[in-house]
Amino acid sequence: MMSMSLRVAARSAPRTLTRLSSAALRQSSRVSHTSSLLKSSWAPLRTAQFASSFSTTPLRRAAANELDQELSSKLESELQFESEMKDSDGTPASVKDFLENSPFELKDTPGAQDVVLTRTFGTETITVTFSISDLSNYDPDMYNEDSALADEEMDAADEKRLAQEEGEEGMEEEQLENEEGVPTRLSIVVEKPEKGALHIEAVAQNGQVIVENFYYYRDAKLAHGTTAEDVRASEEAYPGPPFGTLDDDLQLLMERYLEERGITTALALFAPDYMDMKEQREYQAWLKDVKGFIDA
Repeated sequence: MMSMSLRVAARSAPRTLTRLSSAALRQSSRVSHTSSLLKSSWAPLRTAQFASSFSTTPLRRAAANELDQELSSKLESELQFESEMKDSDGTPASVKDFLENSPFELKDTPGAQDVVLTRTFGTETITVTFSISDLSNYDPDMYNEDSALADEEMDAADEKRLAQEEGEEGMEEEQLENEEGVPTRLSIVVEKPEKGALHIEAVAQNGQVIVENFYYYRDAKLAHGTTAEDVRASEEAYPGPPFGTLDDDLQLLMERYLEERGITTALALFAPDYMDMKEQREYQAWLKDVKGFIDA
């Protein structure tokens, strides 16, 4: 039987190429670009060190201008690649459905990493925050502590069997559509006037919202942690027991409490897909800004 680490790798690697195709391909492109840039730029610099400073100044300027043009051209090709990828991907149905039917109001500030959802529920104000930084920090191996050891123990027969299974492209692609995606961390705050706030830490993944911690603060500011002082005060407050150690019925009722306020499967599907879309937009904006600087 295939080890757990191999199954995770088989699931997450192709899924990452699907959900994180732009980020993964860009990272590969950056590495190759950096490598070629170093090879092409350092050799002439070492050679120039042996020449007279009076004769090399124009040459250095010319080389710099050529490099600027090469970099600008590469940035333009990346922009075109991202634009084509965006056009081919389109907007996921989960995003369209959530934006059209959800009671939450979306706040997405260009240039910022965080996405904020807000709504009212009776006298309560509910805020859900997630960040595109989860994409950059995502490491599938962190969800399997024994992955490295299991990979070392894999024998030749396992490798052959894995290769055969990967060769069954049609079946594998169909299965991957239902596999786990990138986990998206959710910071959920439910506050009432003069009654403080609940702060729930959860993860949205594979259509589920998994609660990790359930805090209560008498001062609602501590739940948001917008200042260093608030963060320090929240860390000093009693956090409550780990959510998983609570009575099963209590856990279930708390989860239903969140569902009633809109923390549902629709949100769990929306957050990772929207996170990927935002990351792609921010990367395109970054490319344009850098290109504009280089061309100026």
